[in-house]
Amino acid sequence: MKKCHIAYLACTAALLGTGLGAAPPVAAHTVHLVRPGESIQKAVDAAEPGDTVLLTPGVHHESVTLSTPGLTLRGMGRHTVLEPAAGAATAAGAPKAARAAADTCAAGGNGICVVGTKDHRVEGVTVAALTVSGFTRNGVYATATDRLTVRGVTAVKNGVWGIAQEGSVRGVFRGNTARDNGDAGLFLANSVKEEQGATDTDGTVVDRNRLEGNRIGVTVRRLRNLTVAHNHLTGNCAAVFVVGDENKPKAGLVTVRDNRIVRNNKSCPKTARLDALQGSGIVLTGAEDNLITHNVIEDNVGTSPLSGGIVLFKSFVGTTSDRNRIADNDLRGNSPADLVNTDTAGKGNTFEGNSCRASQPAGLC
Repeated sequence: MKKCHIAYLACTAALLGTGLGAAPPVAAHTVHLVRPGESIQKAVDAAEPGDTVLLTPGVHHESVTLSTPGLTLRGMGRHTVLEPAAGAATAAGAPKAARAAADTCAAGGNGICVVGTKDHRVEGVTVAALTVSGFTRNGVYATATDRLTVRGVTAVKNGVWGIAQEGSVRGVFRGNTARDNGDAGLFLANSVKEEQGATDTDGTVVDRNRLEGNRIGVTVRRLRNLTVAHNHLTGNCAAVFVVGDENKPKAGLVTVRDNRIVRNNKSCPKTARLDALQGSGIVLTGAEDNLITHNVIEDNVGTSPLSGGIVLFKSFVGTTSDRNRIADNDLRGNSPADLVNTDTAGKGNTFEGNSCRASQPAGLC
């Protein structure tokens, strides 16, 4: 035994080799390396749960769909770039089923699609450390996911959303950059196609992202129970939107805290769904029981009905914002005011401990 004590590792290996004290086998996870010009979709379709598809630096011209639980799609930093394929070149060299999946994602104008179903959410997928740029609709689009992680992704100049998720729970969006996208840099919603009550996200987190030059930095639409924290938002038309409507349950229980929201003064024209935007910091519309706290909100200036540092606004379908707590925020230089409450029919909204100079109506600071 003394000899075994001295040579513990060797003895342990010997014991395991004889089956004594053997640990249960650990599944080996495979890394599938993809270089520019090779098919990402082919590698994704060959991957097993827990595997990683690793993209090398350079420009990959492809759209790709992920539906394998536990799969990681990862680049090697922002110089790993995913851009749209040219015509029929989508997923060249991939088998027919792989091409069909990628083509469906591409036909929707998307770069990366993470797709589950209403009855079976895809679990534990990670997208990380790459750039998605120039897609006509969305850089990263996910639906029906559980514990999706998107981190270190740069989404630039995509036609609608930089990074978007619908009908999903327990997502983590951390350390991403979304810049110059046509609508929201980060868009989270229950569904854009169906009328239904707000979805409980079970604690989705939007944390430490940089959102710049988009129409809206972060949109949280018809959701409940999530946190938007420690993000930097600048140069957007509006920084943060928490949006509800007349459906039940109502949107709410969103915490927006410790964000830096500065000079979101880009001008965006009116659309069929929303008034012109400029100079909006945080907007709450048709939502309840939200906490807006410890944010720094400076120099957001505009003349839109939604302009101002923190704005409570009755939704466009007439739903009030109720029981929202706006506390301990640092506001300065916002116009028409640091705090704006045009939702006079809303009940139980409170403004306390904020550092600010001007409000509409007067007396909120």
